[in-house]
Amino acid sequence: MPEKLFSPQDRQIIIDAIKQAERTTSGEIQVHLENHCSADVMDRAAEVFELLKMHKTQYRNAVLFYLAVEDHKFAILGDAGINRVVPPHFWEDIKEAMLAQFKNKEYTEGLRIGIEMTGQQLQVHFPYDQKGDDNELPDEISFG
Repeated sequence: MPEKLFSPQDRQIIIDAIKQAERTTSGEIQVHLENHCSADVMDRAAEVFELLKMHKTQYRNAVLFYLAVEDHKFAILGDAGINRVVPPHFWEDIKEAMLAQFKNKEYTEGLRIGIEMTGQQLQVHFPYDQKGDDNELPDEISFG
């Protein structure tokens, strides 16, 4: 079960990283864990993105960190609003930083770093607006 990969303390570190990143941006970040991904990992991430209604954020600035734990696959998927403004190698750079941690079985740290890097870019392009900047998506980790 993907839930067992992360202890309650690990989950809290990830949730805290999401909350910290979202404090400075109108962007939304979610983490979704499953055991297996039989399809192409980006296709499955896109399905989950839609299932979680992440495409319905006001500025189309949601990011999904998708991990298929048993299959050792992961993807980062940003919505159209983000992809229009971030640098060309943005997602690859984040994936590489995360992969360096994952190779050492440091999954919590890998996610924390990826979320932090994402938050920094989102802050630049989608700064937090106190007026009407609601938390549009839950910060909790979802499981498939």
